[in-house]
Amino acid sequence: MSKVAIVGRPNVGKSSLFNRLLGRREAIVADQPGVTRDVKEGRVESDLGGSFTLLDTGGLWSNDEWQEAIKRRIEFALRDVNLILFCVDGRSELSAADYEIADWLRTLRKDVVLVATKVDDPRHEEDPSIYELYGLGFGEPFFTAAEHARGTYELTDAILARLPEAEEAPEEETVRVAIIGRPNVGKSSLVNALVGDEHVIVADAAGTTRDSIDVRFDFGGRPFVLIDTAGIRRKPTEDVEYYSKLRSEQALSNADVAVLVIDPFELGDHEMRIANLALESGKPVVLAINKWDLVTDEQLTIFEKDIEAKLSHLYFAPKVYISALNDYGLHELLATVIRVYDTAHLRVSTSELNNWIDVWTQRQAPPNFKGKPLKLLYATQADVAPPTIVISVNNENFITRSYEQYLLNRIREDLGFMEVPIRLIWKARAKGGGKRVRL
Repeated sequence: MSKVAIVGRPNVGKSSLFNRLLGRREAIVADQPGVTRDVKEGRVESDLGGSFTLLDTGGLWSNDEWQEAIKRRIEFALRDVNLILFCVDGRSELSAADYEIADWLRTLRKDVVLVATKVDDPRHEEDPSIYELYGLGFGEPFFTAAEHARGTYELTDAILARLPEAEEAPEEETVRVAIIGRPNVGKSSLVNALVGDEHVIVADAAGTTRDSIDVRFDFGGRPFVLIDTAGIRRKPTEDVEYYSKLRSEQALSNADVAVLVIDPFELGDHEMRIANLALESGKPVVLAINKWDLVTDEQLTIFEKDIEAKLSHLYFAPKVYISALNDYGLHELLATVIRVYDTAHLRVSTSELNNWIDVWTQRQAPPNFKGKPLKLLYATQADVAPPTIVISVNNENFITRSYEQYLLNRIREDLGFMEVPIRLIWKARAKGGGKRVRL
């Protein structure tokens, strides 16, 4: 699929344009400059047919600590793009940074479309300062206002007209993996190590990643999307952190598998809360214990027991010991992700499930209340990812927690759902009965 990148100096409306062209709020937008640091991508679908991948990039020539890292990341992303949208603020005079970016873009020898943003009134196009845009050397500018969708439909048509025609190949089943964890635990370093390239910016400072970033690659013949999320803080202290947290939670809900990155030297209640987010969404979780190369023999047993105790509610989740710094355990991590993804999509036939129900009730009889036993009448698997088992009973009030846990354990071990969450739904057939759900 053809790629189009949006570039420009900070705070000229690149992320707003990105969201408008996608037709949804995908990138975080704020009044302050420098919110976007990494390269974020999404797919644009035209109403008239045609599509392309759109890249949102950080602000160039920002004159701050991120300037060089952002520029290197954009240079890497622009290697295989077909078209560049050079955004300038159509309401302001061109700055020195705009001219420097224009000179730099010419050295790339890429097709460039000049986009004047924030032009929400046609009268602004008659301002004499507008003629300055033609001096940049990229032809006639497109006048847009993302907030009001002014000029954006025409821009989409113009983009599609300048892209090479290509036949759409059928998409393979892609495994979407959300990399989650507290700030500064090594999520971005892990993403870069897995794909073997510097796709996302890494720094010692917490909060480097501000938005969820999708990175695509193949492993073992299967396509993956790694979603590098912003660190989930207990209590966000500013608007950008708040929206970063929401975007991380949204990325988790859209993922197939969650990889919870853990620093064994800083394991606490925060990891338990983050794991609960994944568990409540029904996602399989893989625990990636990072920095394992720094753990001494004396610390090894202590850390293993600490992880087991503090994340006891994820007793079924597989653990992989890794080091993003020296690539230790990364192949095992991806193989484990594939395994739990496949497990979460297993489906057991109704006849097989009911045969097992008979076996399980014979091994351990259901509870009995004052001569009225719990009867398991019928069971079926209603869904996958997470595997959802519906059991019809005579009265859901007769279900005890211990017997429910017994059946969950049996479902895991006998049906092959050992490493994934299971949703168990009790449905009463009795008149006036209800249902009870447990994950």
